[in-house]
Amino acid sequence: MTDLEDRGLPTVFVSTVEFVDGAEAQAKALGTTPIAVYVAHPIQDRTDEEMRALADGAFAEVVASLVGEGRA
Repeated sequence: MTDLEDRGLPTVFVSTVEFVDGAEAQAKALGTTPIAVYVAHPIQDRTDEEMRALADGAFAEVVASLVGEGRA
């Protein structure tokens, strides 16, 4: 992600809330501050319909992150 950002390509990662602490620790270790969107956990046993609902719920935040809202 850092390489893409350095090239001028906005990035955002999507993960579940279960991994907030791990993502923050990894980012700190790598010396970066990626933009993240977190969705409800777990996702592994969700139906296609439930996954679409999660994606629909996160869509606006992902787009806003990519086009500059919340970017430094």
